[in-house]
Amino acid sequence: MKESRIDARPLAALAMDCWPTALLLLAAALAGPVLGGLVRPAFILGCAAAGWFAWRRSAAAHVQSAIIMFAFAPFVRRLVDASAGFDSSGIMLSGPLLFILMPIPSLILSPADRTGPSNPWLVPPFIILACILYGGALSMFQNDWFNAANGGMKWAAPVLYAIALQQQARSDTVLIDAITRVFMLVLPLTGLYGIWQYVDPQNWDRFWMVNASITSAGYPLPYMVRVFSTMNGPASYATFTATGLLLVGFLRPGWLAMIAMAPAALGLLLSLYRTSWITLAVGVLFCLFFPATRTRSLSLTIGLLAAVVVTVLFTPFADVITSRFESLGSVSQDSSGSERLDEFVMLWNAPNSMVLGSGFTITDVGVAGAMPIDGQIIASWVTMGIPVGLICLTAYIWVGLGATGAAWRMPTREGVVLGALAISALLIQMPLTSISSGEVSALFWMLVAMACPIDQTAGQARRALSPRGHQTGA
Repeated sequence: MKESRIDARPLAALAMDCWPTALLLLAAALAGPVLGGLVRPAFILGCAAAGWFAWRRSAAAHVQSAIIMFAFAPFVRRLVDASAGFDSSGIMLSGPLLFILMPIPSLILSPADRTGPSNPWLVPPFIILACILYGGALSMFQNDWFNAANGGMKWAAPVLYAIALQQQARSDTVLIDAITRVFMLVLPLTGLYGIWQYVDPQNWDRFWMVNASITSAGYPLPYMVRVFSTMNGPASYATFTATGLLLVGFLRPGWLAMIAMAPAALGLLLSLYRTSWITLAVGVLFCLFFPATRTRSLSLTIGLLAAVVVTVLFTPFADVITSRFESLGSVSQDSSGSERLDEFVMLWNAPNSMVLGSGFTITDVGVAGAMPIDGQIIASWVTMGIPVGLICLTAYIWVGLGATGAAWRMPTREGVVLGALAISALLIQMPLTSISSGEVSALFWMLVAMACPIDQTAGQARRALSPRGHQTGA
């Protein structure tokens, strides 16, 4: 069967695996105008139940449902807020984090085989968890228990999820195939909604933009929105979209994939989020160096360039996209880049240069005079201080380099694409955006867990513990 032909079996499997999550999102969206604020606690409890059900089905089902949950839960939150009143705490957004915590009891109740080889991949995640505990303790010492719990959960839940997921990951590419399949559904839906949002932002989106402290989403007016689609901001939407485009573009060739990618590519451009533009370009360029993906990399490069040209020449979005592209070559006039450099200067000149850190008690960027937090380096520095923050950063780099190695350990299309996503996160996302919190962190940790499956890490440990046997075999 040709890859471009529609196969009903994967679609049926996707529906069977994800129907509780989809039903929960739909029910919360419809019940918001009727039940108001009562929907919020019900939705959170529903996320726990849906996460438990998906993990009972399989790890692949849970990954697919998690992507759907993170992609559409912020949209449901805005619908509920529009009818029940704005919730500044965004309590409903803790639902997806609770969803990915549901596999953790299985690790406690069914621990790994103690007689087998150790799993060296677990070392950096546990280092990061220890750093997160330190950040939470700093907030508790300031008597800020809410931010200690909220920030700790946003940082720790994706790491814990990766630990559970890595125990189920194998080199058979089942998980990477599952996440690619769900992006085939998510990309066109979020892309089409993003285009609609740019042309005619709806009441719930405008309400959120006016009341939320986020300043990077533009203005709640037609043709003045930085597209965030169904997600919680332009950065989250653009990161998910760039990742999905790379996965679908390389692992799902054919006309059906092109249809899914077209609105997503336009939505990515309208997000005006240059970090994800560069991330996608670096990922495609990385794949050019490997035989398994070289041909596809060339065709995808031509296709993306053609999409940009068509958008600039034949759509009403030309001016805003063109000016954003031009800013890539005008570093001296780039206010965003200057702002990021100023953050380092401001931190270094702070009392004690933030040696100890401030924990998760961080002033909201919407407050006048508050310093924005851009990039993983700044986030770790502010939260944990210089010594512990450097330890945390080193662990993230350790994990990213291990995931990048998938391109050589698994020289298939899947392995190369996972390596491309990891190197893009290290080189582009870490300096410019935070990969440690919320939905972006969840996506990062999902992919690095798939890039370092348990059968590979266990095999490496077994060979390291048996040098004599290795020499005999040689």
